Order: sequence, then structure tokens, then C-alpha cells
Amino acid sequence: MERNKDLLIKIFVVIVGAFLNAFAMNCFLIPVHVYSSGFAGLAQLLSNIIGDFTPFTVSTGFLLALLNIPVIILAWKKLGRSFTFFSVLSVGVMTFFLEIIPVKPLFSHDILLNSVFGGLIAAIGIGYTFKYGGSTGGLDIIALVLSKLKGKSVGNYFFLFNAIIILTAGYLYGMEKALYTLVNLYVVTKVIDTIHTSHVKVTAMIITSKGEELSKEIHSKLVRGITKMDATGAFTNQEKDVLMIVLTRYELYDLEHIIKQVDPKAFTNVVETVDVLGEFRKA
Repeated sequence: MERNKDLLIKIFVVIVGAFLNAFAMNCFLIPVHVYSSGFAGLAQLLSNIIGDFTPFTVSTGFLLALLNIPVIILAWKKLGRSFTFFSVLSVGVMTFFLEIIPVKPLFSHDILLNSVFGGLIAAIGIGYTFKYGGSTGGLDIIALVLSKLKGKSVGNYFFLFNAIIILTAGYLYGMEKALYTLVNLYVVTKVIDTIHTSHVKVTAMIITSKGEELSKEIHSKLVRGITKMDATGAFTNQEKDVLMIVLTRYELYDLEHIIKQVDPKAFTNVVETVDVLGEFRKA
């Protein structure tokens, strides 16, 4: 029952995130020729280039789906089936909304306002999609893979990859559009890192009477080492197990659900970790 509830929540978050991303593009960014982030921005730029320099017209939604095919394969290999499923769902839903939402400014024609609020809305959609175990596809997947491998901020990789969009847009359509795109990407980067802090490490101290069972369940879901210590309750004199585990804040969501399933009465103290020295698996 709990798993079905979590699955429905994830699906809902991914669909809403995809809608927010498409809404931000069609109602804020595309009308003022400011480019979005990730493959959405790349698809937007390619759509403009094809329309301006060839006799053909290709929609942003179609290009987004096409560009994501090889990256979805990467997600399948590196991030697992569940992550890939939600990524495919996000790309499919976003493509659908890009095709049906009218491309026109919603509130204002001011390019700065559209850049900032378009970036804010898109980043909320992307950040919460990440937080609940999915992605919006494309460069988001690549950034998340590298974040897991290197232990660095997703937002930093996101910003780095989008440099090509800024430079190309500036070369083809003038530096003014490129600079406003830079403003948009800065907003996206900061908001994503505020919501999805996978590079932040935390230490969880779990006091439980089901140490063995809980350890096995954690190891089956998370690739993390666990230090087990014996303890005795000062008031009850009952023997307990203390499990200490260092993980990323991104994995804390899964750990909380594991503890609730195995031992709802366990006492857990979570503290932010300043640094980790020694062996710590980043992927």
C-alpha cells in the first residue's frame, strides 16, 4: 500500500514538473527568444536554426523527444530502470504539453521578467522531478550521472553544459539574447541546487531493536556502508543496535521509507556532514 502511494506521488510530481517546464518555455521563454536549459533549450535552438536557415520547420517538442533517445539509453544503463521510466514519462509529457500549449507571452513582453520567471518555473519543475527520483531527460541525465560519480553540484554541471547554448545563441542571434539566456540559466541553476541537494552529505544515526533486518533492507536499496554499534537504553536498560550511515541528502528520502517499513519505532538522528574523508562511494 505504501509503495503504491509513493509510486503515485512520484508519477504526479513528474507530470507536474514536465508541465511546468513546458509552460515556462511556451509562455515565458520562447516568445521572447530566450533559451531554456538542458535539451529543452537545445531543441528550442535547433528548431529556430532549422526554421531560419532551411526551408523546413520542426517543432521543439519533436526535437526534444528525438534528442532524448540516446540519453534515455544511458539512463537505463547507469541510473536504473525506475529512474529511466520516470525520465521517459517526463520527456513524453513535456513533449505533449509543448505541442498543445500556445506559444505566447502570458503576462508581459519584457524580456528580463520572462527570463527570470521562466527560469524559476522551469527550475521548480526540474528540481522536484529530480528530488523524487526522475529527470526531465537530456542534459539533466548527464548532469545527474556526473554528479553521482564526482559528488559535485548538479547545478554546476547544468550550467557548464548550457554554455554551448549561450555561445551559439549569441553568435547567431546577437549577444543580447545570449545574456538574457545567461540570466535564465543562473536562476535555473540556483533554484535546482536549492531543491535538489544531492551533493550535500548527511549522517544518520539509527537506534533500533531490529538492527540486522534493517541493515539488510538498507543494503538491498542503497549502496552504502553501515557501521553497527551496541547500545543500551539508559531508562529501559534494553539492548539496542545503533546503525551509522553516511549518505547524500538525495538518498535520505529512500532511507526514511526503509526505516518506516522495517521499524517505525526506530529513533533516527540526521545531521549534516561537513566533509567525508576516506572511502565514500559517490555513485
